[in-house]
Amino acid sequence: MLIKLGYELVYRCERPTPMLLALTIHSSRAADLIVADHVVTTPPLAVTAYYDSFGNRCSRLVAPVGETRLRADALLRDSGEADEVACHARQHPVQALPEETLPFLLGSRYCETDLLGPVAWELFGQTPEGWARVQAICDFVHDRVTFGYEHARATKTAWETYQERTGVCRDYTHLAIAMCRSMNIPARYCTGYLGDMGAPPPHGAGDFAAWFEAYLDGRWYTFDPRNNVPRVGRVLVARGRDAADVPLSHSFGLQTLMSFRVWTDEVEEAAASADLHAARAGTSA
Repeated sequence: MLIKLGYELVYRCERPTPMLLALTIHSSRAADLIVADHVVTTPPLAVTAYYDSFGNRCSRLVAPVGETRLRADALLRDSGEADEVACHARQHPVQALPEETLPFLLGSRYCETDLLGPVAWELFGQTPEGWARVQAICDFVHDRVTFGYEHARATKTAWETYQERTGVCRDYTHLAIAMCRSMNIPARYCTGYLGDMGAPPPHGAGDFAAWFEAYLDGRWYTFDPRNNVPRVGRVLVARGRDAADVPLSHSFGLQTLMSFRVWTDEVEEAAASADLHAARAGTSA
């Protein structure tokens, strides 16, 4: 299947403001890109690309006084297969885990394992280890937390989500990550695109999504406590310990987000080819 995806963000700054962006599709999907999601700025700005310490493709720029528009359009080929389910995936003893997974066992800015550890062991200490335990955590978070954009706030942590029982996808994800880490299962935060392909209506407005990956049986597997069913068309942008590591944008100064649009839609091969031909013709002109 072909997916057309992208974003348009508009910021207003009162003074020149350096910004870091984690908005580029992850390099693990580079081979699937037909049209890459290069950021286009209005007004035209110098944009520098770099890789962060987690291997994410990021950008940096200086937004001028006034409005700055950031936009990217991409075309990506996807298998059309839903997230993998591996019910027999085993949990590793901590002493057998690869060193690169160990940071994802520790508490972090939004995932307070010190507070949630006793809760997690009381709730899940008797569940079977491995996939079943991670799924039990996802079931608990999915059932406990009520979704609503009105419940979102930038400072909300896993512990607060557990207490308040409300949140958005990043809050579901932080709570599940903290529970997994408390049970000695490495878990890392993911952000990216997730369309409504294969999902029943009603479909919400476009947005970036959050989910997590748990390390089981020698590899990382995708889990999504917000939706809690395998989904189609998931496209990774960035990974980290939690949302603090991979904000969509981080500004070194005050800014106001004036507009926010995200799209991710399945398109027909013929329509995608026509769009691509038109784009190339425009570039050549």
